[in-house]
Amino acid sequence: MSKKRQLIAEVFKLCRAKGEYTFDNALVKQVAAQIGFQNPFDATKMDDSGKLPASLHEQDYFVIHLGQGKHRFVKGIAHCFHPFEPIQDADIEPWTYQSSILNEYDSSESNVLSVGFNQRLIHKFLYADIVASPRMYLARRTKASFSFRIAQERIHTNQVQMEIDCTTEYNGRVTIFECKNGFPKDFAVYQLYFPFLYYYQLKETNQLAIKDIDGCYLLREKTPTIAKIRMYRYTFSDPYDMSSIRLCKSAQYNLIKQNA
Repeated sequence: MSKKRQLIAEVFKLCRAKGEYTFDNALVKQVAAQIGFQNPFDATKMDDSGKLPASLHEQDYFVIHLGQGKHRFVKGIAHCFHPFEPIQDADIEPWTYQSSILNEYDSSESNVLSVGFNQRLIHKFLYADIVASPRMYLARRTKASFSFRIAQERIHTNQVQMEIDCTTEYNGRVTIFECKNGFPKDFAVYQLYFPFLYYYQLKETNQLAIKDIDGCYLLREKTPTIAKIRMYRYTFSDPYDMSSIRLCKSAQYNLIKQNA
């Protein structure tokens, strides 16, 4: 077991023994020092369910961030981690594009997003129009306080930090992006949900004239012969229930270079 999993497993054990499932960074740092984990601030960040220790899988718990250095173990892994749906054959499309010197230069998440935007795959996928002109806003971090549900459990956050890889806006429609290299089996729903709820609250309080909000997960997998980009568009049936995530659309584009 990795030290990160070991740390979370030990914190979970201590919380269960006390019957108190909310914990803070002070406890994380204490356990990290005991087991020799060097980066306690990364300990509670789990992008997919594969990063959870076996004890959490067995007891069906995950970690949610509450803000101000606090976190909680919540019952119901399926409410926090959503599996990427299979891409149907009809939704796989070859995409010929003009080769660029920077397209495959690095494998960073920002490069994944740049390729999707520059090759107009995002335009095709989201707007069915490669000449659409959405406004693009680059990565940012922000904080907000929320009250919402995860299924039947009430959650209250206090200035919880969220990271948004990118946001686009087109004709009043706001789309939040999360990007990753590779094709993981699932993802932490809060990555899309917190930014979704952030913009939804701005819409509901008439601070921004937003017509619609959705989230887009963009994945890239590279092989020596081909690069594949998958996109999944999600929304939430109940804006105040994180477990109400719903797939709207998905597609895969197989990139084919066309040299000048």
